[in-house]
Amino acid sequence: MNAYRQVKLFKNGRNQAVRIPREFELPGENAIMHRDGDRLVIEAIQPKSLRAVLAELTPIEESFPDIDDLPPDQVDL
Repeated sequence: MNAYRQVKLFKNGRNQAVRIPREFELPGENAIMHRDGDRLVIEAIQPKSLRAVLAELTPIEESFPDIDDLPPDQVDL
């Protein structure tokens, strides 16, 4: 069932804005907006999985310097 609620449009600098009522809140900090005929559609962006983020990284071509593998410090428990 679709819920409807009348909202006020206002200006924020040179942009038109609308306050999103709590019952329509979207998760996260970013969304996608597009037009569908006369409608303006705002959709939550699904967060990427860690696997997807890592798959987008480019390999590091640099060689890393050798590091001395020192024994751990003594710890008193």
